[in-house]
Amino acid sequence: MAEETLCEHLTDINEVKIGDQYVCEECVKQNGTWLHLRTCQTCGVTLCCDSSPQKHMTRHHYRSGHPVMASAEPDERWLWCYEHEMMREY
Repeated sequence: MAEETLCEHLTDINEVKIGDQYVCEECVKQNGTWLHLRTCQTCGVTLCCDSSPQKHMTRHHYRSGHPVMASAEPDERWLWCYEHEMMREY
């Protein structure tokens, strides 16, 4: 079985950004809650995942066009490209 080729958005990332604080920046402003955190690899903002009530990271992607986020969860080492719906572990 041939291995799927990664998109250019995922292969272009050489250094993964993870937020300094373990919070969703938008949920904090709105006094909201989150389940898991993701960090945008373009601008470095850390926001909540799609399992969280507000789905801030996906909203960020659609507003900004920034294609790749990384899991900001401890012990998770993966990236997701929204545009190509592809994942890469690192």
